[in-house]
Amino acid sequence: MLLASLRRIKSITTKEIRQLKRDRITFGMVVMIPLIQLLLFGYAINTDVRNVPVVVVDQSHSAAGRWIVEAVKVTQVVSIEKHYASAEEAEAAITRGEVRAALILPPNLTEKLANGETLGQWVVDGSDTMVASAISQLRNMPLDQITGQDTQRLPTFEVALFYNPEQRSAVNIVPGLIAVILTMTMILFTSAAIVRERERGNLELLITTPIKPLELMLGKIVPYILVGLVQMTIILGLGHLIFDVPINGAIAQLLMGTLLFIAASLTLGLIISTIAKTQLQAMQMTIFIILPTILLSGFMFPFEAMPKPAQWIAELLPATHFMRIIRAIVLRGGALSDMQFDALWLIGFTLVGILVASLRFNKRLD
Repeated sequence: MLLASLRRIKSITTKEIRQLKRDRITFGMVVMIPLIQLLLFGYAINTDVRNVPVVVVDQSHSAAGRWIVEAVKVTQVVSIEKHYASAEEAEAAITRGEVRAALILPPNLTEKLANGETLGQWVVDGSDTMVASAISQLRNMPLDQITGQDTQRLPTFEVALFYNPEQRSAVNIVPGLIAVILTMTMILFTSAAIVRERERGNLELLITTPIKPLELMLGKIVPYILVGLVQMTIILGLGHLIFDVPINGAIAQLLMGTLLFIAASLTLGLIISTIAKTQLQAMQMTIFIILPTILLSGFMFPFEAMPKPAQWIAELLPATHFMRIIRAIVLRGGALSDMQFDALWLIGFTLVGILVASLRFNKRLD
């Protein structure tokens, strides 16, 4: 009796192994998910923030100012991208998300240096707590090699934290959570769209209708746009009421930016649905996309802390661009026009994605 039971279990096990071998997508996920996770956590994820993009406003135009800028460079905490003539220009660059901070040196820098006073000010985008903490470490940066003295003095720089002066993590997390939740739900909903039609036997019916592939793709994503807007409203609304997350930008700008990201995410889900053969495969491929999105988009770890290859991969993800847009609008009071590159990238991704999904659906009709 026991022997017969073991033979039956062995038969089922053998059958499952053979089925797994034939299911190339599932077999690939078994290998790729742990491999990608290992590479992401071991190589790409880095909490030691370096090379933060900043600008310099040197109003002293002195040799001391140039020495200080070089000393700041040597720390490798920041990477000086540009020099501006005024603090207003630097603050505008922070609002647009071009840089994370600005070093402002006053006109009387040489006098302050001689008197042992605080030399200048860091104006920092405090919405990212890790970046803000890294730059705040430069507050007491030693400049003995410039002064030639080894004396106790006031902090080298003042630090002004914009947008999140209290350094509350919720202020940074809640807007980013919108990108993560929308990525999960939008891709998951649409990745099984065409697969579900096939499994229910509706695909043959769709083939016999005069509907065009592009019309089918658009019809699949439109209902979920409202779902995405409802989710965005819930997250941001409750975040504002419960965690006191500020909403500094215009609601119209927020809606337009969110619609661009929803369209891009739904399009990515459609592409997956034309590749997957079963809903299980669609879910596995969705997870394969979601994991890098959470880790590389800047939601959990600063984008600047990642090595260049990881940044290149992150730039391919729609969530990376929306993360910049949503934080710029919600926290810094920016506009979509300030984030033109990210907005245009989402539009281009949507258009190319719909075309690819339509062409792949055409192949299946053949």
